[in-house]
Amino acid sequence: MMKLRLSLTATVFSVYLAAQTPDSANQGKLLVRHYSEGQKLHYQMKATNEERGRKLAYEIQADGEVKKAPDGFFEEFRWSHLVVNGAERPLSPFSRDLRQLFTLEANPKYLGLPDLSKVDSMMVGPITDMFTFYADILIAEKQGTLARAGDHFYYPHGGPNSWADGSYVTLGQDAIDFDITLTQIDSASHVATVTVKHVPPPSPQIKIPADWMKPAVADTPNNWVQVIKQGDSKYVASVGKETFVAEIKLSLDDGRMLSGTIDNPVEVRERQCSDAALTQCGEPERYSILRRINVTSRE
Repeated sequence: MMKLRLSLTATVFSVYLAAQTPDSANQGKLLVRHYSEGQKLHYQMKATNEERGRKLAYEIQADGEVKKAPDGFFEEFRWSHLVVNGAERPLSPFSRDLRQLFTLEANPKYLGLPDLSKVDSMMVGPITDMFTFYADILIAEKQGTLARAGDHFYYPHGGPNSWADGSYVTLGQDAIDFDITLTQIDSASHVATVTVKHVPPPSPQIKIPADWMKPAVADTPNNWVQVIKQGDSKYVASVGKETFVAEIKLSLDDGRMLSGTIDNPVEVRERQCSDAALTQCGEPERYSILRRINVTSRE
């Protein structure tokens, strides 16, 4: 079974702490989300995952509405119409009833993740990938001063982000910094394009559970690690270099996401192990994972 590489940007919570500013601070800024209660949002997500000559493709629909609470606006989405390798796949009752919340205001209450151990396995990718788009937009809006095409800033983070579900993925961490550029402003169509590069930090703060996982797989320190449990005494342990590039188009009228793409390559060293300490292992295998995600507004 091909693994889904799950992008989770927990950095967003530290961004929220730095973004506790009054609304007046947004005056004059180019990238600002202007919420309107009741606004409907519809997105189609398509993704592929390529690994060792195999390819997994899926698509799914996200339908949302802007709502207002006493402490601010948020976007509430439900997921539906999951199609995997061309075949429609019914969602479990929990996944069908799930409502995922997002906001681009400085309120972490409305941008989080549900219990990933309870959703359908094929839902984890869409849930965390959409979270990543919103986290990248939040960082671009709150941490930099992007006003003209070519404006750029670097946002260091380095701390570990986790996608472990506690049962199948017992350890899953990456560490990234953000290199962000306002690449284009289309005044005629009122669209801004932002490119967010997730790059390995100088000293990635991820957990490396075994000595054989410490040497660099590629040209930077390893910033990605994953351990999958397969049965009582079988583990698949992987380590390597992960980068990904998000290109996001935003409306200059109200700041909503119009479309987004993510290219997410991972260079991997992997061993099959028979103990939880990952010391009794077979020969290492080298390979690459490439994930591509595309989200478009369906208006």
